[in-house]
Formats: sequence, C-alpha cells, structure tokens
Amino acid sequence: MTISFGTTGTQATHTDTIIPTVVGSAGNLAVLQVISGHPNDNVPSTPSGWILAGSVSGGGGTFGASAGPRRLTWFVRILTGGDSNPTTAIPSGSSGSLIAGRIVSLSRTAGTGWRWAVSFGDDQTSGTGFSATGTTALTWKSGDFALIGYGVASNADSYTAEAIAVTGITFGTVTERADAAVATGNGTTTAMATTTVSSGTATLGPTITATLASASTGISGVLRLREASSDINASPQSVFPPRNLVSATGLTGDDIVTATLYRQVGTDLTAVRAASSINVTGQASLLRVDAEQPFGVSLNYAAVLIDLYGNQWTVYSGPITSTVTSDVISDAIRGVGAAVNIEAPLGWKRDRDATQFNINGRIVVQGRPRSARSGTVTVRTESDDDGDALNELLDNATEGTILLRKQTSLTRLDGTYALLDDQEDPNWWDEFRWFQLNVVKSDDWPDAMEAAGFTLADINANFSTLQDIANFFTGTLLDIAQYDFGP
Repeated sequence: MTISFGTTGTQATHTDTIIPTVVGSAGNLAVLQVISGHPNDNVPSTPSGWILAGSVSGGGGTFGASAGPRRLTWFVRILTGGDSNPTTAIPSGSSGSLIAGRIVSLSRTAGTGWRWAVSFGDDQTSGTGFSATGTTALTWKSGDFALIGYGVASNADSYTAEAIAVTGITFGTVTERADAAVATGNGTTTAMATTTVSSGTATLGPTITATLASASTGISGVLRLREASSDINASPQSVFPPRNLVSATGLTGDDIVTATLYRQVGTDLTAVRAASSINVTGQASLLRVDAEQPFGVSLNYAAVLIDLYGNQWTVYSGPITSTVTSDVISDAIRGVGAAVNIEAPLGWKRDRDATQFNINGRIVVQGRPRSARSGTVTVRTESDDDGDALNELLDNATEGTILLRKQTSLTRLDGTYALLDDQEDPNWWDEFRWFQLNVVKSDDWPDAMEAAGFTLADINANFSTLQDIANFFTGTLLDIAQYDFGP
C-alpha cells in the first residue's frame, strides 16, 4: 500500500479568479492548493466537480501589503480522464486582493478509495523561523501521506527546511514541491511539501515548521491522505425466504464513527433495518440482515460513512437479484415465511371518517384524512408444508404484521400489512389450501427491530446439540450471524 506523488502543475495567480491547469491521469487524486487574501477574508469558491477539503486563514494583523492574514484552502478531485481545468474565485474589485493556486496529482496502489483529513495552524509572530501547530488532532499511522501547505504575507519570500513533527510518529524525507513569491495585490509567498509516515501511531495535531528568507507571518496546514480500507459487501443467503447479509468493513482504518446502510433500487435509497446512523466508533465492521428486499429486480447496497472529522464517504456493493419461484408472505424480523400464490390482492378499500350536514339545502361534509388501504387478500398454498408454514407465521407474526411480496416486485402491492383476521379453506382431496387474509396497510416495523440473520429452525435443521454448535463455530457469535444456513 503506497501513496506516491505524481506531478506538480503551474501556479496561476490573479486578483480574484484563477483557472489552474489539471495534472495527473484517471484515478489520481488531484489536489488544488490555494493561497488567497481579501479584505473580507472570503473562502474561495469551490470549483465544479471538486470537493472542499478544508480552508483556514491565519497570520494575525490587518490585511495589507505583505501584512495581515492569508487563507490556505484545499480542494480535491478524483480524476476521471479528460478533466476540465477548474475555476475558483474570490470577490472582485477589492483593494489588494489576490489568489494563487496550483494543482498536484497523487496516485495509490491499494485501498477502496481516497480518504483525507486536514489540520491547520498559524504563526502570528513575525520572524524567519516559521512554526505552527495544527489545532485539529489527526490520527496517524504508517503509510499516511502528508501534503504540507504554507502561505505567508510577505510577497518576496522563500522557504527552506520544511518539516512536520508529531510525537510518536516518524516521517520520511520531506520534499519541497513548490515555492513561489506572488506580487499580485498585497502579495504572498506560497509553498508545498510532501512526506510519508514511516512508522508509529498517534492522534495529535502536527507541528509544521520552515525557515523563511525574510521575516513574516502566515498560515500552514497538512492534508493527511490515506488509502481507504472501508468497503461494503453484500451476499445472498441460500435460504427461504431470501435474506441478504450486508456488512460495512474496514471502519476503524478510516476513523469511521457513524454508519448507515442502504438498499438501492434504481436511484431510490432505503435504509436497511436497524442500520440508520449506527455508532460504530472503535468497530471494525457493521453487519445487518436485509430480509425486506424486493424480488426479481437488481439492487445493490450503499454504506454512508461519517468519520471522526465529519467527512462523509459513500461506498457501494455489487448487484444482487433475489429470485423466488412463488409469491412470499414473511416476517422480516424473525426471518420466517411461506411460499404462496396471491390470487386476489387488489380489492382495496380506503375509509374516511366523515359527517355530512344539510345546511339550507347545501350538503356540507366535514371529515378526516383518507385512511390507509384495507381489504381481503386471497392466497393459495400448494403443499402441507407451505400451508403449515403460513399458519405458523400468522400465529406468531411480529407485532401482528406480515410482509407481502410478489415473485417479481410489484410496488403497488409489496409492503407490510397488519393482520385483522384470516379464514382457511383447505381441499380434502389434495394439499391445496386457500386463505383469506383481512389486512390493513401499516407502517413498517420500527427501525430498532433488527432482522434475524438466522432462525431457530435453521439451527435445528443443522445441529443436534449446543456442543455441536460450539464445535462448528469456534470463533464468535458473529460467525453464526454471517453463516449461510441454506442447503
């Protein structure tokens, strides 16, 4: 796993607007470092298709010629190939305003993506020994890449001996990548350097130093870059009714503290049960079971991850299509269900509690909102096993709620329903049975109710004693949750 420095672009300068040249190739991370100065200390505009990684001003004093604060801003973009040059700007027409920026590129050899975090500090004491400590504590580990940025007020300066220090961390050689004086407006001198963590772990703000050719004050910071370890995996269990195991992994390596897992069908995102804004601080993974996915349509899963610094990342799984050979009535909490054929499901009724009044020959109606749909769903089971399974489900449905799904998803039918009563009409000459289910469309089960990854029936069908279970699963309970109990 290695992050490597690629190419340094040409610096662009102006009083208010710059269009620096993109360098690098598809898959590279492009970093646009901007140093700006303005009477109102504005944050430069974010270029289209780029992400603002961080922006802070510092140096103290009042904005003026070679004096006062300067602002350091980083924008990032994962290049796709043929990327257009970005435009960033500060308000025009202001005395002494300036903006300078250049793009550098970075490449990686591993990981599922790019992760970054920033820490800034400033030096408000004029002198040639520049030193600033980042106010945000960053996590550090071997392989982390540090891009160090500087901007001082002096418009005729230069940097040497750029360095970064974090207690407990050993950095490799610091390499200067850019050093340029800018005479535009009130002026600045910019610089950039890079290094990599050789060893150690810590959670501290970095101390950034350099030697200036002439005394000045200014701002500095570090953009800490890391190859992402977090990912999402989804796999179907070969059981009936189908269930998908969805897991976000590699969370601690990316400092993830909050995770939400979604099922994605087309562009629609639906949170997986009991997987909304889960605190995963210190957890390497988050596992949930999706027992409510539609059948016969391709879907994938997404994990929205928030790290220690408030950055949000999204990772996606590959596609899954859950297939069945019948319609299904199930209990998505307990993981049990029955194969049925839905025969007459669409005779829906909607009530409206209303009262009418005859006032001087005019009918006035006062009523409440229209109700959820209700009706009788007729289903057929074709074997004693399926009929018994449906009866067991109706006997023990969680909160009296059942989940109906067509063999190929039908959005106007699929969903959760509260069971009012049912009637069973079996044949005496074969195993066919008809059930009339009086139901009312209901809200889903509460999100706090987590779907079971396995059932007691699964355990009973595969093991005879508790010792059998202990002998087979020699690790943790997570091994049971992730096991496929299908045939």
